[in-house]
Amino acid sequence: MVAKGEVILLPEAPQIDGLSFRHFQGKSDYPKMIDVLQESKDTDQIEEVDSLEVLSAKFAHLNHCNPYQDMLFVEIGARVIGFSQVYWEDATHTGRRYVHEGYLVPVWRGKGIGWAMLNFNEKRILEIASTHAQNEPGVFQVKAANSEVAKTQLLQDAGYRPVRYFCEMVRPDLENIPHHALPPGLEIRPVLPEHYRPIWEANNEAMGDHWDHVDYSEEDYQFWLQGDEEFQPELWKIAWDIATNQVAGMVLGFIDEDQNTKFNRKRGWTEDICVRRPWRNRGLAHALIIETLREFKSRGMTESALNADTENLSGAFQLYESLGFHTVKTTTVYQKPIGSP
Repeated sequence: MVAKGEVILLPEAPQIDGLSFRHFQGKSDYPKMIDVLQESKDTDQIEEVDSLEVLSAKFAHLNHCNPYQDMLFVEIGARVIGFSQVYWEDATHTGRRYVHEGYLVPVWRGKGIGWAMLNFNEKRILEIASTHAQNEPGVFQVKAANSEVAKTQLLQDAGYRPVRYFCEMVRPDLENIPHHALPPGLEIRPVLPEHYRPIWEANNEAMGDHWDHVDYSEEDYQFWLQGDEEFQPELWKIAWDIATNQVAGMVLGFIDEDQNTKFNRKRGWTEDICVRRPWRNRGLAHALIIETLREFKSRGMTESALNADTENLSGAFQLYESLGFHTVKTTTVYQKPIGSP
């Protein structure tokens, strides 16, 4: 059992006065993590705002991660300047992947600390993988936005290769929203609490065809209900089949007020766009996106954004472009086979 905050010795770490490494200490680390996240993201042009409340909720519902063993904290003196985390998951279509992520404040980059953090992550993953069945060796996986130049270079130097590309797309205005009716036999209903579980299960099923899908867990569901800032059912557009009373498809829109304030914009996010198989190829996603854009406009928003897989086989990327969305940023998924040097 690893003691809280126990010091970690990393032989490959650079010789820097005051530099030390340790394990996770518990909730007292959350504010320090927020500081590192925001300084890193601001420098790397990642337009996100992290909150203590959401971070706390996430850590209350982790999957396949023991933060006391699977995290590394970097300090100079008494100040946390970076941290990393590893976990594993089984993707529906691509098998087991061991995911790791790390953040380091910019002033301390380029000094060998990031390399030491990556080595720690990989060694910890190898320890975890050694306890799993060897017939599925899996891969190391990390994501990096195109604006994260230092991180991208570090991954490439360590033998990681791009395997998939995702993009952030923006519709810069909410004018001239076209009309597109729902397919016959479907209707949009106001979301009630008793709908949450059916919506969640339908989302999991519909998203199951995506390249990067991992089946949702009960921990995921509880976080969604209790701590996810994107949980805004008053904005959702859920299509129900009138005859069968089943969820046919959805768009789970949300408005991030903190993000809008920081970046001086009025943006609504058109996310979790999905249609279950029996109702596909009928224009349902198109109609639900249109309804979501109208909802945002009625609430004073002036633009919308979404995230998309550039290789989505359903043609979603082309649909989004036809509705006025264009790519503003890309994120690359990097992988390296377990056991590679």
